[in-house]
Amino acid sequence: MKNYLLILLSLLISTFSSAQKKEISAIKKFQDELNAEYKNPKETPLRGSNFTSFKRHPFFPVDLKYRVKAKFTKTENATAFELPTSSGRTQPYIEFGKATFYLDGQAYTLAVYQSLNLIKKEGFEDYLFLPFRDETNGEETYGGGKYLDLRIPEAGEIIIDFNQSYQPFCAYNAYDYNCPIVPEVNFLPIRIEAGVMYEDVYHH
Repeated sequence: MKNYLLILLSLLISTFSSAQKKEISAIKKFQDELNAEYKNPKETPLRGSNFTSFKRHPFFPVDLKYRVKAKFTKTENATAFELPTSSGRTQPYIEFGKATFYLDGQAYTLAVYQSLNLIKKEGFEDYLFLPFRDETNGEETYGGGKYLDLRIPEAGEIIIDFNQSYQPFCAYNAYDYNCPIVPEVNFLPIRIEAGVMYEDVYHH
């Protein structure tokens, strides 16, 4: 019986370790792809010396504490609304649902949106948008907050990995880009030390 328990424990540890490695690998892939995007002259928001001197984004250390499983509740009879943007214009969205998760024993709820413009593009039909702000904004991260890309979940749960959060293009080039402003309902009263950080070279 004792040997059986030891074998079972060993299998559980191995499975847990394998899952962690897969999650960390996905985060590293996100970082590599984001760096590649900003090095690509056809995709980057960077201009002038900011582009030529760019090597890679600064990231918080990967921390799986910030990869959370959230309860997802779809918003029934959601109506379209105009989300304000950094340029003073608006863009059409709906609130697709709400995600409730725990971090350090405390429950938080964030609204998850769907862009009515983006879903018209092929490959983005199930795309969801999660903008948020937290206590790192204006210090280690962009003052306007950060974004997360999600996909419509199949069940009543959704994974939110703050390690894959990024800053809007406006953080790097406020003149050429029009970025959605984070709604007040998505202000988190805590520090989210995950994802892309803000480097002094980009300050305007």
